[in-house]
Amino acid sequence: MTALVQLTSDNGIAVITINNPPVNALSPGVPEGISEALDQIAQNASVKAAVLIGGGRTFVAGADIKEFGKMTSGKSRGAGLLPLLLKIEDSTKPVIVAVHGTAFGGGMELAMAGHYRVALATAQFGQPEVKLGLIPGAAGTQRLPRLAGVSKAVELCVSGNPVSAEEAQKLGIVDSIIEGDLLSGAIAFAREASGKPASKTRERNEKLGNATENAVIFSAAREAVAKKQRGLLAPVSAINAVEAATKMPFEEGCKTERKLFMECLFSEQSKSLIHVFFSEREVAKIPDIPKQTNILPIHSAAVVGAGTMGGGIAMVLANAGIPVLLKEADQAALDRGLATIQSNYANSVKRGRFSQQIAKERLKRITPTLAYDDFSGIDLVIEAVFEGMALKKEVFQELDRVCKPGAILASNTSTLSIDEIASATSRPESVIGTHFFSPANVMRLLEIVRGKASSKEVIATCMHLSKTLGKVGVLVGNCRGFVGNRMFGPYRREAQFLIEEGARIEAVDQALSEFGMAMGPLATGDLAGLDVGWRIRQEYRHLEVPGIRQPFVEDRLCEVRRYGQKTGAGWYKYDDQRRAAPDPAVGELIRKWVEEAGIVQRQISAAEITDRCLYALVNEGARILEEGYALRASDIDIIYINGYGFPAHRGGPMWYADTIGPKRVYERISEFHRQHGEIWQPAPLLKQLAEEGKNFAEYGSEQSATA
Repeated sequence: MTALVQLTSDNGIAVITINNPPVNALSPGVPEGISEALDQIAQNASVKAAVLIGGGRTFVAGADIKEFGKMTSGKSRGAGLLPLLLKIEDSTKPVIVAVHGTAFGGGMELAMAGHYRVALATAQFGQPEVKLGLIPGAAGTQRLPRLAGVSKAVELCVSGNPVSAEEAQKLGIVDSIIEGDLLSGAIAFAREASGKPASKTRERNEKLGNATENAVIFSAAREAVAKKQRGLLAPVSAINAVEAATKMPFEEGCKTERKLFMECLFSEQSKSLIHVFFSEREVAKIPDIPKQTNILPIHSAAVVGAGTMGGGIAMVLANAGIPVLLKEADQAALDRGLATIQSNYANSVKRGRFSQQIAKERLKRITPTLAYDDFSGIDLVIEAVFEGMALKKEVFQELDRVCKPGAILASNTSTLSIDEIASATSRPESVIGTHFFSPANVMRLLEIVRGKASSKEVIATCMHLSKTLGKVGVLVGNCRGFVGNRMFGPYRREAQFLIEEGARIEAVDQALSEFGMAMGPLATGDLAGLDVGWRIRQEYRHLEVPGIRQPFVEDRLCEVRRYGQKTGAGWYKYDDQRRAAPDPAVGELIRKWVEEAGIVQRQISAAEITDRCLYALVNEGARILEEGYALRASDIDIIYINGYGFPAHRGGPMWYADTIGPKRVYERISEFHRQHGEIWQPAPLLKQLAEEGKNFAEYGSEQSATA
């Protein structure tokens, strides 16, 4: 028996307890410990049945993800989990799996090998491997359709989403829901089951359906995947594996599953998604802020500005249980903001995301106000007014006057200097940037912008708050546009240059959409509002270097009030439902403006479109990394995946550059430098990595080690 697994008994019922905190992952030692326990149970005549349970807060939340990396690097060549699961099924004494918390991934596969499954009502079951670019690898795709039926097995393996214990019972995954103490209930269930014949999951074929019904299920699933998960390998492989369960004997189906699993495991998509999984956990680690740094209590908040962003931020705070004051300059603006919030909550109720009662409770936490004086006892204020420095400094002067000592004063600015904003106060140590992404109540990213005076307590509190709000908080430095928007500038600059040089608007967006971006760069501009970027460019116009080419078409569109979706016309035209359509009038305008500017147009390939837009991102990311405005290359990846629609299966812009190879990226950027001038000057760090044969991931880990 290993230290990770304990074997005890209760009057003829053996209890196998997995103790591998925090989530009882199936790390090396756990399967071996369960196997040894089964051997002892088999040899002990007094034992009539066994209960397999997780110690601590959960059953088994999955495999140890680090083991996948060992498999792809050749450091792990074990037989996997399948032999243990067959051994459980082949036990002559019934094995009852008792589930609380989660049975995910390998934990779900382990549970399905038992002869019976009992669970607390709060337990969840799922096969989330697809979210790591994988499929179940220990007969999950073979046992699940035998318990839950083909259609539900396909849904669970393709979506990766969990089901509750109640639903699992309806599906046939769970045999009984235990009220009260799980272990006591499981032991009582085991006594009932002992001595009775128990079927093996792998031999249960009654739910595998027939060829005609299954053909419809698999066809519909493949069609849905092609639309919603385009370009992804794992969902297609999951469908193929479940299909194998319906067409082959169990053993052959397992071989097919294993082959598909290994193809997924060694794919770039899976490596990228596993990189994202670990990177999301890494962002919380800040070298100069110890874990024990004091976290300031946030029991109340206020938001200044009830526009799109301010209203969304107020909802985020209210959703997390934090009472929030929402301030506007006049009653009409305040009424409009509250009406939008009410409409958003009503839509969520209509879509079944939560009940009317929950919406009512959340709305009650938002209190409208026209006066700063109401802010005197507030713990956190987030400013979300118009993006202009003079106005923001005016707001912060007021906040400095009315807010209590120790209150955090945060700005939702997307580009402006936090240090300059802080200079309007007598307490720059309390000032920080909290850059939410639109729509704030939906987007997961929160860029936390560190000013030169921001205290460690304030930074640690905001990082902690991001989790409370259900966000991924990433700490960034204070430069123009911070990390996300600073990189987004060159990305959209190239999209506009390509239009000026002859590419069609739809061709630019299509090339990036086919790469996997959630939206093309021009459609994104229309969604956000072209006037937002226009105002920011006007704010910074004095900093532009004379003689350096700047895109001009978008500014000209703004001059004719084509701001995007909000005005029914931008790069595209929009109907009342905000559905986009190409607009020949824009094409005519662009041709006229480009001709006046003397730019010669040409045919441009999809490959050039993606290379110029994506490598502009990478080149700027390399500068940001070298200048220290991002702590790690992986932090940039997390920002882009969660805030800018970069495809997670490509790992983020810096990881993507590593998969191409920094040397190849550098050579292509050098080519653009020769063709298009100084805006394509390769970043020094990129040049260094190309010459040294290193990559961004190595640079990030070296920096973390020396920080």
